[in-house]
Amino acid sequence: MVSKNIFKFVAIAIASLSFAGGTIEIGDNHSISVGAGLRTALTSVDGDKGFNLQSMRLYVNGSLREKVKFTFNTECEGCVFGQDSGDPIGAAGDIGVLDAILQFEMSPELNIWVGRMLTPADRIELNGPYYGLSWNQYTVPLLPSDQLGAAGLLGRDDGVTVWGAQGKLQYAAGLFDGLSGRDSLLFAGRLAYNFLNMEKNPGYYTSSTYYGGGGDIFTIGISFQSQSDGSGTAAEPSDFSAFIVDGLFEKVLSGGGVVTVEGEYKSFDNDMTATAMASPDCFCLFDGSSYFFTAAYLFPNEAGVGKLQPYIRRTSNEPDFDGASESDLTEIGVNYIINAHNLRVNANFTNGDANLTGMPGADVDGFSVGFQIQI
Repeated sequence: MVSKNIFKFVAIAIASLSFAGGTIEIGDNHSISVGAGLRTALTSVDGDKGFNLQSMRLYVNGSLREKVKFTFNTECEGCVFGQDSGDPIGAAGDIGVLDAILQFEMSPELNIWVGRMLTPADRIELNGPYYGLSWNQYTVPLLPSDQLGAAGLLGRDDGVTVWGAQGKLQYAAGLFDGLSGRDSLLFAGRLAYNFLNMEKNPGYYTSSTYYGGGGDIFTIGISFQSQSDGSGTAAEPSDFSAFIVDGLFEKVLSGGGVVTVEGEYKSFDNDMTATAMASPDCFCLFDGSSYFFTAAYLFPNEAGVGKLQPYIRRTSNEPDFDGASESDLTEIGVNYIINAHNLRVNANFTNGDANLTGMPGADVDGFSVGFQIQI
């Protein structure tokens, strides 16, 4: 049952953290650190109310020697649902492997990760749900590894990534399984240039705000993914490719306030046949373009135990399928920042029909109050 697995997950996480104090040192250059994350929200969509446990994760990281590390993260499968992350990723209530990575980190310039990991992609995919600026960042079409399991789960896939930095240029490139049952592999790559301060994140991951803690930031990223026969059906396959440009600007003002502006443009090329699109076995990816734009301001003064960060986000999806309609969504919200991404509360209102498929959904009004914690 879902409830039993959830309680088991929480018990393991708390017990591990109580024993470890966060990190267990095991001799020279050997250590294990344990953490956990949870996102839950009270949502109301056109008057239909309910509590949603949107994500529950256990984080395990370790060092085997100076330059050899590992990551093992879990997600409560069947707990991840709703506008924030799409449909369930597995059987309800199961705890599944999210990341399983063997990490060879030779230098800042050259690192190699092998296993199950995030495919190099655009900023919102590399943020994950915990490091986004808005609560509902997944309202533009997502890449194959975020499409319910046929080509990966929650942005992850099995493969290898080479990543690093040269000066202010960051890079990541990898080969992955991609759509199962195909002879070709998925290529995924990202280049990002930091014009001001360097963004500091684990590996090639990203964040959409640092709440001023990273100083002044202006970064432009370019991402590309492709796989031959990476969409459609086995009988009617089609090639898939995506080109994405994203940008993040964050400015710490003299009075202590923080202005954050984020934007992205996506172009998907996926020429599926009408026969493939009509098949129930179709791995039907988006074909067309989309964009979003987000602006936020973090007030310098505390309100109680945290700071307020109001924001507005606008999404537009423009499919190239014959007869398909455009979709859009506006989100107006406020984050209550208590401890950066580790503890925040969010309230937001949404209006529109855009979602992670890129195709129009129900045109509805939504409201949610969400809670996020990481330890």
